[in-house]
Amino acid sequence: MNSSETRTGVTPADFDAIMREKVPFVGDMGVRTVSLSDDTAILRWPFIERHLRPGNVITGPAIFALADIALYAVAWLVVPKADLAVTTEATVHFLSGAKPGDLMAEAKILKAGRRLLIAECHIRSAVDGSLCAHVVGTYAMPPAEK
Repeated sequence: MNSSETRTGVTPADFDAIMREKVPFVGDMGVRTVSLSDDTAILRWPFIERHLRPGNVITGPAIFALADIALYAVAWLVVPKADLAVTTEATVHFLSGAKPGDLMAEAKILKAGRRLLIAECHIRSAVDGSLCAHVVGTYAMPPAEK
């Protein structure tokens, strides 16, 4: 599959539109989907200066927000309409300070069951490629349509 083909047919443009229309808070953040494949989502969040904290690094809440959005994106790779998928658990390991600049998220499915999806996400600085955070999350998936 190429970067625009998924099991569910959701494209990067589709996911961005879903965020704008169904989750306006996320849609307003400016996160853009770079690519979606069978089990991976790559997203980019353009730098916003107000996300800096003392020490000239991007805040942890901003980093986690991007990771959660990327994990939600991979839920859409499993279920054609994952509107009702919700985060049930997440573990965040902050590994290095994210320098001022765009952030990149790469989320990958670890296990997709009928009721739960477990995925991991790496957040990297687009400035120097450094790994800023590793997140493992679980999503409760909506019941299959009959």
